[in-house]
Amino acid sequence: MSLSSMRSHTIKAGAFFIRNLRMTRRNAFTLFEVLFWPAVGLASLGLLTRFLALDADTTAFVLTGTIALSVVQVCQLDVAYGLLFDMWSKSVKHQFLAPIGVGHLVAGSWAMGAVRGVLAFLVMASFSTWAFGFDFLKAGPLPLILFLLGCVLSAAAVGVLVCILVLCFGYRAEVAAWSLVSMLMVLCGVYYPVEILPAPLAVAGRALPLTGILEGFRAGYGFPPAGSAPWAAGFAWGVAYLVAGGLTLHWATRYARRSGMLLRLSE
Repeated sequence: MSLSSMRSHTIKAGAFFIRNLRMTRRNAFTLFEVLFWPAVGLASLGLLTRFLALDADTTAFVLTGTIALSVVQVCQLDVAYGLLFDMWSKSVKHQFLAPIGVGHLVAGSWAMGAVRGVLAFLVMASFSTWAFGFDFLKAGPLPLILFLLGCVLSAAAVGVLVCILVLCFGYRAEVAAWSLVSMLMVLCGVYYPVEILPAPLAVAGRALPLTGILEGFRAGYGFPPAGSAPWAAGFAWGVAYLVAGGLTLHWATRYARRSGMLLRLSE
């Protein structure tokens, strides 16, 4: 790829980054997604750990899951918004008439989501340290960096899946932007080890990237992972889902053109 081609792709992806940034700045309610709702969830579960008189490591187990889930939710919403903003304004067809691809949409929106996800993490980590004495640096700086990378990688895969569903099923699928993360909460061992799930669900949970990411990070808090290489498994699944999702998203775009879905999502 030539330098000029790379510059062109960067500018196109950057356009979606700037659009999501401006939409966030203009709509004060989007701050609730970054600050208010994650803080409410963290405070509720943190107070529950106090009520149950959990020890410091078990409290860390619960809080790391809560923070991871919030980071994934905040980041994946930006990826989904890359398409949902146009669907709500009934201008999807105009976006796809422009000389851009779905890869630019995902990359630019995901970059903005990563910024918001890291901001949400800093807010929640600071609050949990002040309110519950949670030391988010106990595992070490490298595991913390890997933890954040794993969360935003998982978020990209979830956001791409939302875009695929919207292109295939239209307005009926927009609820997936808020419901898919709830499914991750059940399967990825956010609040409990995956091993306590029924066998079929445990197998499904092992095939999700966030499971390995959480196990790798929690190892620094005294919880040995079930697998021998949780970080490798988590990132491998994350990359695999993202590649598969990217290919499927290209197919979904062609399908939406042929089926007339792009017109039904536009005026």
